[in-house]
Amino acid sequence: MTSNCRRPEHTAPPDLFYNEVEAKKYSQNSRMIEIQTQMSERAVELLNLPEGQPCFLLDVGCGSGLSGDFLSEEGHYWVGVDISTAMLDVALDREVEGDLLVGDMGHGMPFRAGTFDGCISISALQWLCNADKRSHSPPKRLYTFFSTLYSSLSRGSRAIFQLYPENSEQLELITTQAMRAGFGGGMVVDYPNSSKAKKFFLCLFAGVTGSLPKGLGTETSDRAVANQVQYSGQRCRFKGMKGKSAKKGRDWILEKKERRRRQGREVRADTKYTARQRKPHF
Repeated sequence: MTSNCRRPEHTAPPDLFYNEVEAKKYSQNSRMIEIQTQMSERAVELLNLPEGQPCFLLDVGCGSGLSGDFLSEEGHYWVGVDISTAMLDVALDREVEGDLLVGDMGHGMPFRAGTFDGCISISALQWLCNADKRSHSPPKRLYTFFSTLYSSLSRGSRAIFQLYPENSEQLELITTQAMRAGFGGGMVVDYPNSSKAKKFFLCLFAGVTGSLPKGLGTETSDRAVANQVQYSGQRCRFKGMKGKSAKKGRDWILEKKERRRRQGREVRADTKYTARQRKPHF
């Protein structure tokens, strides 16, 4: 789980933490933009939307509109909700294509029943687990959010939440309230054996329960059952990386290329040179 020593939600409420200074980082920091785009791409993949069909989506905690930009690039229409006016001002300055709404997730989603074909949320859900006011009850706020979200989604659609859980108790609190509101589904964990590349996605089904998608980078865990020696060798290889992320390695690149092929994109064929380290030129 994520360390709690530098967690933003322990610093201040979201509407105060994401002030003008913090909001500018989401339009100027290239690393932050890259991470946000990658997580948005994965969330949309987990939505399992109809191929080649524009959908109407909800982006909860949309911030400066970086995830919305990816939705627009994929040909979808979207509405973004965020509690931070500073972040929404940045989104307006960037002239994002979606509609924007100021709102607190804990107060519920103010939309008609069956409005959206799906929902994504990047790095926002864990904020509901904090009580920023004496009147705040995290279980009640989570239930209010999930129950109104369930109502606003069309039956058979999905809601995907990328989040940074503080501990297993927080995960249980979130999933319990989601199931109580009527959702099916569960947690999808990408790269479970990597301390840096590991990502949590709560995958929820509205109305029709499907099979839970498989997390990326889980092949190592699968092989452990069939071949303990091979698994041990894989663990040793990662151990020698001294904390470096498994991302950008050959396995990660091959999985990303395969993901893009499933999306119908043009991708170069795999060869023995794919993801090969090149010597520097002088």
